[in-house]
Amino acid sequence: MENIKIVDNMVLKNALTNLRDKNLKSSQVRKQIEIIAKILLIEALKNENPIYTEVETPLAKGLFEALEEDRYVIVPILRAGLPMLNGCLEVLPEAKAGFLTIKRDEETLKSTLFYERLPDLNGKTVIIVDPMVATGGSLEHAISVIKKHNPEKIISLNIVASPEGIRNVSKFKDVLFYIGQIDKGLNDKGYIIPGIGDAGDRAFNT
Repeated sequence: MENIKIVDNMVLKNALTNLRDKNLKSSQVRKQIEIIAKILLIEALKNENPIYTEVETPLAKGLFEALEEDRYVIVPILRAGLPMLNGCLEVLPEAKAGFLTIKRDEETLKSTLFYERLPDLNGKTVIIVDPMVATGGSLEHAISVIKKHNPEKIISLNIVASPEGIRNVSKFKDVLFYIGQIDKGLNDKGYIIPGIGDAGDRAFNT
């Protein structure tokens, strides 16, 4: 699947191994998620077309390559995506942010949208951030919502995914997925094994 890239980076792997530890404190869960998000974002944007901006260095003026940061909109799926948003905004501090709250019913595994707050997405590059692609239902829902707002490009950054979740979201051929690791699969409750547990609960100590 050409639109799905597993990011092969040893620093990411190290952070993910740290994150998997069930005894990790919430502050460190957030920190490891932020580190992984930065690496995923840097990989996703490494070949973006630059703009040229005039900067005066201590010695001379010059035109230098840069990203047009305010063309990017980072959209976390709440709650679990919030630490990833923080990491991405450290890399792109002038990017905009939007928010989606999508909750999965633990019995049916169906996803429901509870809250949507998005800036103008017309012609923008939207970066969805969500740590896990389990069944893929929440991410599918988020992509469908965002597509209605006519973005130029959609990128999804995800830390761990299941093979089942990847199959479900791969139908979006025009969306680029950057993923840290594909794990073994899902258990009977729809959780990724071995996975990282409930990222939202672990990140916010709830």
